[in-house]
Amino acid sequence: MYLWVAAGGFERPESEGRNDHMTEVFPAPDHNHERCSADVIAHAVSICTDRSQRLTPMRRKVLEVLAASHKPLGAYEIIDAAASGGPRPAPITIYRALDFLIENGLVHRIESRNAFLACAHNHDRSAVVAFLICETCGDVGEAPGSDISASLSSAANSAGFRPKMSVVEITGTCAHCSEQRAAQT
Repeated sequence: MYLWVAAGGFERPESEGRNDHMTEVFPAPDHNHERCSADVIAHAVSICTDRSQRLTPMRRKVLEVLAASHKPLGAYEIIDAAASGGPRPAPITIYRALDFLIENGLVHRIESRNAFLACAHNHDRSAVVAFLICETCGDVGEAPGSDISASLSSAANSAGFRPKMSVVEITGTCAHCSEQRAAQT
């Protein structure tokens, strides 16, 4: 498994143990996804409680649908998943829930895919986030962008520009898919 190292990039650790200065970007294919999903919901409940915001049943349902996978989903995929076992929600209902979740940093929009991804990281809405999008499996990893933030801010400031939000999307192949491809050859 490859990890993001705050000091400067991706590294394959020598041991399976995790250090405090590293955060997993792409979970192992066999990771405990129920725990992962539960962490997303617990984080959302905590954020909403701290901010005196309501995590309504529909907002929670949309977040649960997104947390069920590490792949970004389009709004109509969310509608289809939310409709399983009940009435189909109206698109405006889903978009309103997504707006709330994005505003509170609980969901990110992957611009290049016009899709959405659950977020359990506790970072500022204006923080630079680098999305690593695997073209093979479709998973998206969220890497901290603090190392590139200073460069982007400097470039924007020198142009007299005040950024509202910075999103970096990088497509390629995740370590799991690369390893799988190498094992097949």
